[in-house]
Amino acid sequence: MTRCRACGHEHLERVLDLGAVPPADHFPPADSSPSAAESTHELAMDMCAGCGLAQLADDDTVPDEPRGIELEALREQARKAVEAVEKSGRLQGRTVIEFGSPHGGTWLPLLLERGVHPASPGTPASLVLDCFGIMHEADQRGAFLTRAASLAPDGLLLLQFHTLSAIVSQGQWNALRHGHYAYYSLTALRRLLEDVGLHIAEAWTFELYGGTVLVAAQQDPWTNAGLSARRLLAAERTTDITNPATVRTLQRQADRQADELATWLREMAAENRCVFAYGAASRAVALFARAGIDRSLVYAVADGSPAKAGRRMPGTDIPIVDLDTLRHMSPDCILLTVPELLSEVRSQFPQFDGRWFLPSDSRNGVRQVG
Repeated sequence: MTRCRACGHEHLERVLDLGAVPPADHFPPADSSPSAAESTHELAMDMCAGCGLAQLADDDTVPDEPRGIELEALREQARKAVEAVEKSGRLQGRTVIEFGSPHGGTWLPLLLERGVHPASPGTPASLVLDCFGIMHEADQRGAFLTRAASLAPDGLLLLQFHTLSAIVSQGQWNALRHGHYAYYSLTALRRLLEDVGLHIAEAWTFELYGGTVLVAAQQDPWTNAGLSARRLLAAERTTDITNPATVRTLQRQADRQADELATWLREMAAENRCVFAYGAASRAVALFARAGIDRSLVYAVADGSPAKAGRRMPGTDIPIVDLDTLRHMSPDCILLTVPELLSEVRSQFPQFDGRWFLPSDSRNGVRQVG
């Protein structure tokens, strides 16, 4: 990219470079062998000096069909978000257009319960919803224009995203992946919304992914941001989240976490402890590649998606297995690649209490979590 995906500014600064990694959504058959010829693609994040948007640099991957299943944590998040908007008194529309995410999930059943129905084709809606969808649009400017054009003049846009502030403060460098083109701070998002005639009315924060924000925006130029939104914007000014130097700390976190994970896995192997991973998630692909993990360190990755069973982690010889295999093998340690799954897996596999571990974050090395 030579111009910002959103505002077209020509000055982009590199803030995170993960080198060549396999595409995060292509899981080869388990009986195929990784080789030097296996596809890898440069993975890097740039920041725009004009609007402050953190964004995926060049992406030459071809999106594969999503094979994952929706997390229980995402369904719970949707419920909480709809309840928060309803409680605020802003859920007043009767028609909705939902821009979906490739990862699946929908808020429509929750909205139908509240008398909100899909708008007729070609008709602007009083409610436009985007939950983790817009970040998948390579043309960010076009994506915001499309959502603004779908909104009735007195309507409300609800936009939910994993905030850049959480990604940076918690060292979540592997949130960067092919096909995810934008990483929003509220500061940058406000600029992008205003560029298409929308103004932030309110924002709500949730714990999902370590920090998720739901923004409500509308066309009224006299809109004043609510208290929660103003506090978030003030916090971002304090942390200087649109400064490339702030976001560049992710590079150190990426280097450290990969080294610490590889060291821990070698220690487990030296002690003859069988290690599984749980969750063949897209964010695990860059982590495994950067740490140089193979089957000598991780025996298999268990995943609840039937479509992923019988495949392997991209760029490695590590097979993806179903949950029955995990139960049968009863490994000594299970590396949880998606922290949001912890409550769900502890309930589903009480026999594995004391065996769950998380990769390091910005404060800790690999740690036992249950």
